[in-house]
Amino acid sequence: MQEIWGSIILYFQNNMDAYLVMVGRHVGISLRVLAIAILVGCPMGILCVVFAKYQKWVVGVFQVLRIVPSLAVLVLSIRFLGIGMGPAVTALTFLAIPPVIMNTIAGLEEVPFFMLETAKSMGMTPIQIWIKVRLPLALPLILAGIKTAAVEIVASATIAAIVGAGGLGQLIFQGLSTRRTDLLLIGGLSVAIMSLTAVLLLDLFDRFALRYKYV
Repeated sequence: MQEIWGSIILYFQNNMDAYLVMVGRHVGISLRVLAIAILVGCPMGILCVVFAKYQKWVVGVFQVLRIVPSLAVLVLSIRFLGIGMGPAVTALTFLAIPPVIMNTIAGLEEVPFFMLETAKSMGMTPIQIWIKVRLPLALPLILAGIKTAAVEIVASATIAAIVGAGGLGQLIFQGLSTRRTDLLLIGGLSVAIMSLTAVLLLDLFDRFALRYKYV
């Protein structure tokens, strides 16, 4: 064990710049995919509630896509997008959108009907009801979906290394191919720490956005 820790320390002494580049790449891919998942998932969740008759079809399609392994989507994307960032972002986006959509729908549908009727009786327009009542009350579940997506993205972004998009997956795959435990530990622990950091940051945002709950 002491030998492994010595190898880890030696790695950081000799490869810190390369390691930071991989971390930056991993963070960049994760943030890009999370932004796409939010920009696509939240509006689609809202549309599924507005046009309820289409909800089961939209949800069904994305649930099926979520079942498909990210690696399979990655391989198929290579044929159309080549190698690099494109296939990695595509594969991870299919993984990240479903929890955002599902939680957005669940949050909006759990808003009590009497609150919507009360808002309507107060003279609010439908848009005002959405902005001032439905979305704020649905926000806790929406944020929970985003948090789930963020953890899945960070953990799965290691596949980006397969198509030359970089990230901490480089360390993990290098460790597997060379049977170096130190590289596997560095890559795996780094991804775990990044996932925990993402959860903590989103928890802080949750507390800020929903600070009325903690008063």
